[in-house]
Amino acid sequence: MAISDHERLGLATEEAAASLDPLAASPLAPTGAPAATPRTQPRAEFLHFALRNWKFLLGSVVVLCALAVALLGPVLVDVEPLEFAGPTDARPSSEHWFGTTSFGQDVLSQFVHGLRAAFVVGSIGGGLAWLLGAFVGFTAGYRGGWLDDLLNMVTNVVLVIPTLAILIIVAAYLEVAGYATEGILIGLTSWPWAARAVRAQTFSLKTREFVDVARLSGRSGRQIIATEIAPNMSSYLFMMFILLFGGAVLIGASLDFLGLG
Repeated sequence: MAISDHERLGLATEEAAASLDPLAASPLAPTGAPAATPRTQPRAEFLHFALRNWKFLLGSVVVLCALAVALLGPVLVDVEPLEFAGPTDARPSSEHWFGTTSFGQDVLSQFVHGLRAAFVVGSIGGGLAWLLGAFVGFTAGYRGGWLDDLLNMVTNVVLVIPTLAILIIVAAYLEVAGYATEGILIGLTSWPWAARAVRAQTFSLKTREFVDVARLSGRSGRQIIATEIAPNMSSYLFMMFILLFGGAVLIGASLDFLGLG
């Protein structure tokens, strides 16, 4: 069937209007609201800015070197950390690179084996505290209401408990001692401040326009947290893990110094 000039003019007008109005050209969600515009991949964006930050690159090189020494060092060092290896209080030399202690123990061997212990305790303790803090903070901040009050009460109770004192008591009477056990105990007592920080950030982000659009498009709360709120807090979450990692190492060193590690 032939199309008249008036029909051609109407079709051209609709196409021009659709090209000028992005909402008219965008697909509609099941609720009738325009679907959220595809966003840049957070991983690609993170790499884009991370590779241009010399501080991040320098810190990554230092951490990777320390991790390589922790993994390969005990294989290359043939002296046990508590073994009598030479004269007491010896200065650094070709035989003992870092010298010896007052008991004649090789400091390099202790340093290498201590790095492995620090990474294990920091990874387990900091990682567990990071997971608990992020879960409680995201849930309380996004859901709100009675669930927020309940989680906030639990967080405050754990926050006022003296962490080091509890760890000393538990470690003194615990029959099974090890790096994994120490890391788990540290992680279970170090998450409250991280939960409060994530909760505050989630409260601020959940009122933004892109979260409202995602909510209107029919996404669940879990999807909104995972795809909208958490990516906008990626740098903050990364910094939080670093602080928790360092805190777990310090607490583990305190317990070792007291003979309870």
